[in-house]
Amino acid sequence: MTKKGIFTTKRGDQWANIIGSNQRASGIFDTQRQAIDAAKDRAKRDGLEHTIQGKDGKFREKNSYGNDPRNIKG
Repeated sequence: MTKKGIFTTKRGDQWANIIGSNQRASGIFDTQRQAIDAAKDRAKRDGLEHTIQGKDGKFREKNSYGNDPRNIKG
C-alpha cells in the first residue's frame, strides 16, 4: 500500500480502515460494508487510493480517487 492510500481489512471479528503506512486503524466497523462505505467517502474526499481486502485475506478490489495519470490510452 502506498503512503497516501486507505486500506480496508478484517481485524478479528470487525473491519478496520487503515490510512497510509500506519498500522493503526482510523475506523473500526461491525461489517465490511460499513468499513467500505466510510473508506470510499474518505478516499473521494482526500483523493486517495482505496484497497479492499476480502474475508479470505486476498485483495479483492482497488479504486483510485483523484490520483490517476491523465495521459492513459485505452
